[in-house]
This record gives sequence, C-alpha cells and structure tokens, in this order.
Amino acid sequence: MSDCEPLRKRWRTEDAEEPQESAPPCSDHPEAPAEQRNPPKRCSRTLDDWLLKKPAVTQRSSHHHHHHTEPEGSEENSRKQECPESTLTSEKNSVTEPRRTGSAPNTGTRRITNFFTEAPGKVACRRAAAAAGADGKAFSDDVTGLGVPDSDLRRAPVCSGPLPALKPSDRHTVLIQTDLMLTGEAPEPHLSPDQLQDRWDDTHVKLPCSTHNLFPTDRTTVQSRWDLIRKALSVSFSSAHDVKDAIMKYNTGQAKGWSFTALHVYCKRLQASEAQQMFGELLPEMAQLALRAPRLLTQPIPLLRTQCCRSLTLSQEQVSCLLANAFFCTFPRRNSHRTEFSNYPDINFSRLFEGSSQSKQEKLKTLLWYFRRITQQRPTGLITYTRQCLQRLPSWSSSEKQFSKLRISCEGTIEEQGYGMLQVDFANRFVGGGVTGSGLVQEEIRFLINPELIAARLFTEALEDNECLIITGTEQFSRYSGYSDTYRWDGNHDDQMPRDEWQRRCTEIVAIDALHYRNFLEQFLPENMSRELNKAFCGFVRPGVQTENLSAIATGNWGCGAFGGDTRLKEPLSVLLTFIPWTDSCTPADLMKSVCVCVAVLQMMAAAEAERDLMYFTFGDADLLRDVHHIHTLITDTHATVGSVFRLLLQYYECVCKKTTRGKPQETLYCFLSERL
Repeated sequence: MSDCEPLRKRWRTEDAEEPQESAPPCSDHPEAPAEQRNPPKRCSRTLDDWLLKKPAVTQRSSHHHHHHTEPEGSEENSRKQECPESTLTSEKNSVTEPRRTGSAPNTGTRRITNFFTEAPGKVACRRAAAAAGADGKAFSDDVTGLGVPDSDLRRAPVCSGPLPALKPSDRHTVLIQTDLMLTGEAPEPHLSPDQLQDRWDDTHVKLPCSTHNLFPTDRTTVQSRWDLIRKALSVSFSSAHDVKDAIMKYNTGQAKGWSFTALHVYCKRLQASEAQQMFGELLPEMAQLALRAPRLLTQPIPLLRTQCCRSLTLSQEQVSCLLANAFFCTFPRRNSHRTEFSNYPDINFSRLFEGSSQSKQEKLKTLLWYFRRITQQRPTGLITYTRQCLQRLPSWSSSEKQFSKLRISCEGTIEEQGYGMLQVDFANRFVGGGVTGSGLVQEEIRFLINPELIAARLFTEALEDNECLIITGTEQFSRYSGYSDTYRWDGNHDDQMPRDEWQRRCTEIVAIDALHYRNFLEQFLPENMSRELNKAFCGFVRPGVQTENLSAIATGNWGCGAFGGDTRLKEPLSVLLTFIPWTDSCTPADLMKSVCVCVAVLQMMAAAEAERDLMYFTFGDADLLRDVHHIHTLITDTHATVGSVFRLLLQYYECVCKKTTRGKPQETLYCFLSERL
C-alpha cells in the first residue's frame, strides 16, 4: 500500500505499531496519460483585466457570495489527477451534487475580494463540499452557522468552579488589600510601611514616580523627573499645543523625533462644547489620575519575563493610573529600543499622536472615551495578567485524544457571540501589536475597546514559542464598526458581564502569536505546524482545572498562516495574486482557503488536546464555514484522533508540498483531507 493512500484503512491496523513522528516518503503515482502529464496552462489574466471583465451569470445568495455555474468536461479529468480516489470517497460519490443555475447577471461594482471568490475552475471536491455536508445533505445558501447548537458550549461563569481565596504568593503579586474588598467599591492599594516601595532594577517596572527616576539639568546636576512631571501636568490646558508642551518638558530628548499631528487634528475638529469638555475637564482629570501613582502604586510591579510563569492582579483603578501615565508619556527608559526594555512593547502613547490618518482619529476617540468613563466613575473591579509557559508539550503524532465539539459561524464576533468563553487574541509576540501605532486589525481593535489590555504592554516581555498571556477581568468600554481602515468608534458600551469571586469580569482573553511566513508552503513544514499546535495548546490548556469547568474557546482565522494578516484585508490577497501564478486546478482562492483550513484544523487539534470545545468565527466567509464544518464532520464520523490527523498533515507535506513547484500545490489541503478521511 502506498504511503500516500488514505489513512482510514491503516488506522484499523496500526494499533500494535509505534506512531511515526514524520510522514514517510511517498511512492510515485502511476504514469498519467500524455494529455494529463502536460502541465496546465497558467492563467494570464491580471487583476485589472478581471475588474474590467463583464460579470458572469451568477446566482446571488443572501450574503452576496457569487458562484459560477459548474464547469463541465475537462475539469473532471483534472480532479482525478489532483485528488486520487480513495475507498472512502468512492462511497461518498454516490451523492449527486445539485447543479447551480444562473440568474440575472450582477451589474454591481466588482470588488478585489470577489476576484478570489469567483476564480474559475474550482476543483470538484471543493464544489461538492460547498453544496453539501459530509452526510450528503445540501446546505442552503443562507446558512450562517453549523455544528452543535450554541447552548451545547460551556460559558463562564456558569461552568466555572470555585476560586481559591485571593492572596499573594511567590508567583502571584496582588497589589490591593484583599481583606478590605467590598462589592461595588474600589479596592484599596496594598499598604506600604512608610511610602512607595521602590524597585529600580531589571525585574520590575520602572515607575515614573520612583526616586531613581532622575532628569539631567546640565552636565553635572540632576533633578527628580517626577517633580518635573508633576509640575508640567498641574498646569491648565487650552489646546493640543499645551499638551505637547507639557509632555516635552520631561521628554526633551525626543524634541526632534516626536510629532503630535494626530492630536492637533483631533482637537481642531472638536466642536466648541467638546473642546471645553476636553480641555476644561477630561485632560485635567486624566493628569490628576496619572499623578496619583505614588498613592495607588504602593508596591513594585514585577515584570512578566520570558520563561517565567507569573501572575499580577491589580485593581481597575490602578490600571487606569498606569494608562493615564502612558497617555502623558511619563514611563522612563521606554522611549528607545536600545534600553533594557528592548524586548518589551512600547507603552508611552507618543506614536499614537503621530500622523493625520482617520484611523488615528478613531483610536483617539476610543481611548479618550475610556478615560472619560473612568474619570467620571471610579472602576471597582480587579484584573489578572498571567504569563503561562509550558515546559512539557504534547507528542502530537501519538495523541489519542478525540476531537471536541465545534460550532462554526460566519456571523458575529469573538467578543460578542463568544461571551463567557476563552476569547483568542490573534496576537503579535509583542502583545498589543500596533495598538499605540498604526496597526488596526483584530488585536489592536480588541485592545482599543478593552483598553485595560494595553497595560500588559508595560510589563509583558515578548512571547516565546511555548508561552501565552492570559488576561482575566478587563471591561469593554466602547462599541465599534468596520475593520482596519474602515474602523470607527461607535459609542459607549455598557459591559454587563458578571464578576467572579475576585471581582473580575468573567471575560478571559488569551494572547497567542502565530508565525509569519515568507511563502505559502512554509506553514506546512512539520516544525511550523508543530510550533502552531504548541502555541495554541499553551493558550488553551489550564493545568489543574477540571474539564467540566473549562469554557469553550472562541476563535477564528488566527494568524491566517502564510500571509501574515487577516483574510478580510485586501493587501495580503493582492500579494498572493501578484506573486503566485494560478491554474484552473488550483486558484488563488483555493490557496487562501488552504491557509484558513489549516489554521482551523490546527486549532481544533489543540482544543481537543486541551479538552475544550470550540466556537469558530469565519468573519463573513460562508465558504470557509462549510469547508471547516465538512472536515470536522469527517473527523468525528470516522473517530479520527488528534494523532491520526496530525499524521495526515505530515503526509500532505510529504506527498504534495515537497513536490510543489512555482509556489502552488497541485492539491489543496481541503481536497487532500476530504479524500482521505
């Protein structure tokens, strides 16, 4: 039996065999007829050609996804060459796919993303899945969710077990007085014997109010930088120039490098009443909040350093004080990448004030709304930041874990429909990514609407491959619409999530960073797939917690594999179009779907290993919804284990990816898995 044959028959005879870590080399297929050996012609259409081409006759679904009428003839031969028949698929082929019929042509505007969804020559195994599930039942065009019902998935706090008493330990720093906690009242900072317990070293946050924070007045003398900060922020503000002048008084070394264009533009667009509120009330209150640091931050804040499992619990009020200091750029040693904090994210908001883009204006609106809320009413909850690192990781090829429940939806968002679940932040290894800069995709948006996440940038070192950051208790303060360049602040959000025994919102967010690849095929390298599995598992697993107390995971197109960006963005798709030629047998849309299917399968495997269910959001992609559900159904119907699916992924690399030329595989991952499960 060839090593490239489906594994289903082999699973039944492998019980006595030792699982192999890597897939064996593939045997050569029988020589194809001459007409099939000729490589398919490369399509020479450019994007401009396609955009100018008259629309084809299509049938429009309720979500405006366009589907070409099914091609006939030569494509069937091409499919046989691409996806060899298996004993399993010969049974499934008895189900006849309903043909799609055309309707009135669509004369609307053609978008760049439609180029990929309407690419010609889809392989037959993709068409079959788009029309029917693994059981052969047809899906209607308006399906928005598949899998188990929402009610079958566990959510906090209903599924949560009791928490131990909140108290500090060697690995858990608690910065409030736990014995004085009262529901609905702001927690009191931990008492200091005399004054601020000051630590100015490489294992703690260097606070702006530290006595060691000195500012040179000339070549021979220094003065307290905190005194300068206090004096600068105690004056009244009447314009953006006043804010800039105050900040630059204790950041003179940045005089030539920092720009406040975005802040100037924002303030210029304010109505008279809005300007009065901002300069007369909001900014002075923010300044006073920042200056309360010595009274609120009475303990040293340890850094969450690499390869060190550690937790910090702070009050929301303490976090707001840290963020007010970040806004006014008071944190020392954090304005240069040549300091001891070079492996930490930016924390001062200087980059937020740069540029004149609309996205910067929307970021300022979102963050200033947060400050308005917390200066008008003191927040009363707690937040825990935990760096988790695993030294023992699963042996993926030998795992016997069965796949868990899946709900997949092309509507909704992780933060809304995933309430009470473990919510995945598609993170940068420097958590928060470009939230204080120009970035504005999934992670940055989440950090904007839940600004208490930004505080993690102050003390969280860059994540390594076996690490994640877990944040429990942050509050959502804003609504939003759009994405990336279309992001807009959409008003106040009243967070109604209940609190746990530690007075934290029952919102648990995990930051896990995916790899970024230079080309499509790199994501299928065995070491890269193992790395992504380990990273996801690290984020999903909770050692010592009973399975029945684990909520489901709310996630989506994490990392999007080879192209380093979300599938909703046009730029990665344009790059794909430019650099990867396509054929009728493997289109750019197929390559992008292979990326997303791989991401989904890896997360399903990690969730199964962590014994958690999964809710997967495709963010409007109905085709991906059907694809992922189809694969999950095949896996569960055949009782495939995590180990057997991992071996299939290794086999895909050996049989397809290693034989790929010109950057495009002759068989998509989806087709490969569909034929072999």
